[in-house]
Amino acid sequence: MESFRTLIKGWLGKVLLVLFLTPLALVGIEGYFAGGNSADVAKSVNGQSISTKDLDSATKNYKDQYLSLAKGDESLLNLPLIEQKALDALIARSLLQQQAEKLGISLSDAQLEQMLAQQPTFQQDGKFSQQMYENYLRSMGMTNQGLIASLRQDHALKMISSSLMDYALVSQHDLQQLANLQTEQRTLHLASINLDEYKKGVTASSAEISAYYNAHQNQFKQVASVDLDYVVLSPALLPQANLAVTEADIKQAYDAFVVAQQKDVKREVKHILITADNRSDAAAQKLANEVYATIQAGLPFAQAAAKFSDDTSSKANGGLVEAYAAGVFSADFDAAVTALKNDQISKPVKTQYGYHIITTNVPVANIPSFAAEKARLSAEVATTKRANAFSDAVNSLNELVVGSDSLDAVVQEVKAAKIESANGVTLATQHPYLSDVSVKTKMFNDDVKNGDRNASSSIQLANGDSIWIKVRNYHAAGVKPLAQATAEVKAKVIEDKAYKAAQAKMASLLAEFKSQPAAQVVAKATVQFQDAGTFARSQGLKRPIERAAFSVAAPSKEGMWSTTTARLPNELVLVAVSNVNSTVASTLPPEQLTELSKLYQQFRGQQILEDYTEYLKAQAKIK
Repeated sequence: MESFRTLIKGWLGKVLLVLFLTPLALVGIEGYFAGGNSADVAKSVNGQSISTKDLDSATKNYKDQYLSLAKGDESLLNLPLIEQKALDALIARSLLQQQAEKLGISLSDAQLEQMLAQQPTFQQDGKFSQQMYENYLRSMGMTNQGLIASLRQDHALKMISSSLMDYALVSQHDLQQLANLQTEQRTLHLASINLDEYKKGVTASSAEISAYYNAHQNQFKQVASVDLDYVVLSPALLPQANLAVTEADIKQAYDAFVVAQQKDVKREVKHILITADNRSDAAAQKLANEVYATIQAGLPFAQAAAKFSDDTSSKANGGLVEAYAAGVFSADFDAAVTALKNDQISKPVKTQYGYHIITTNVPVANIPSFAAEKARLSAEVATTKRANAFSDAVNSLNELVVGSDSLDAVVQEVKAAKIESANGVTLATQHPYLSDVSVKTKMFNDDVKNGDRNASSSIQLANGDSIWIKVRNYHAAGVKPLAQATAEVKAKVIEDKAYKAAQAKMASLLAEFKSQPAAQVVAKATVQFQDAGTFARSQGLKRPIERAAFSVAAPSKEGMWSTTTARLPNELVLVAVSNVNSTVASTLPPEQLTELSKLYQQFRGQQILEDYTEYLKAQAKIK
């Protein structure tokens, strides 16, 4: 049973984790509104365009997913590869949507409207809000019909993909083989032979080094790295100047606080909407002017809204626009809102929805007194003064560093500062300062790659400190030149010779295990075997040992061992199997077999979907 749990956490479970990046994963309700309006075309699939806007949006979604895995460090991402992955996903999506349309796969209007009503984006207090729905449509520049069409297309895609993935056939024979394979247990005995003894007196000629290098260049690949000097400056290293906080400082901070509090008060916006839905535009404008005149003559705005407004969601509430945000109606509407004083009434403003008569009110802010805020503001002013003093020092030092192209300027001015050096720094290097994203961006930018070796300007670290760097050498990614890799290649040639020598010496011992009982062979062996225990696959064995242990046949009879070798760094491991238990799968409870079947079915379904998409791609015209 433990082997089964390992399966879920092991290789198959890891494979299934990639499903969250499937090309068909919807990205939320905004995904329905993302494309179709851009004139720029990134790709054409059977005449159907994939817009640049769609590609940018999909790339951002993939980038955000990978950023979460990279803990927010964008420098670790391969952005061109991510963009290609996003494009491949959009092509697959387009092909499957087209195929769904050919097959007549679709949902009815009633089904789609019910789905919309259940979307949390359009709900308020657990119920569908017509106002939120209409505001969303306005902000996205879509009509109800356009949204329905987008939903129909996306859910047709979901239906065709589900029909392929959810009904993949899994034979009981395959399932049993998978269960047997993963739950099989083997009892292991290991003997370790250190290669140091076999390396004594072994040499490697120039010809052997060159031949090994040419045959194994993939072993000598390197990622981009730099050698550099750097100096870090923190506020603690600077002399503490007079940073006393005065009463005038606090009063000035309080005045700014009051202004900010007043700006944060949410404006209340009300409108009366006269549409041209059931009347001509001229008639709508005439009526709007008449309503405006009636309000000016004394009719309360709320009564006018209830009587004349065509906005059914706000007329009963005095014309209040719930959750008003700039851009919901138009720039002209927003300009009128901004220009109005409290309780002032605008003349009719025309938008694509009709004519609006607008009024606004900004409630008086409830602002704490000076005395209540004094202690907090005093601390903030002190912090700001220290930050400003540090910023001034950094700016002054920056001019000296850049002007002299030397980090010495910092240590000459700040005696506590120190120049440090680091070699072979890569994007993945973990370092207190050099791992900072801003520093890595500077270390590996195009200027450095093209030969710039000047001292950098100051770089602000995430903790607020500043750093200057000066790259001495840049090592490009790729295969190391032989001259640079010679020592490494020589060590591998010598270790290879030592491994072969040790393997040859152990050959006769391994041969004896094939014909003699294990106890007899072990008793006279010059190496000592340790009982390692009983293991299933993916249960913590080093990968070379696991591969070796599960590659040999089961022992021919009790008391015999099946043996082979595994290679580890500077070590030859003799791997012996004394027992193979293949009956564990038959003892698995039905619920675990059911879960295994579901996992395998999902895996097979994903394979089928990818194969089907590749088939459609092979038949398509993509340009």
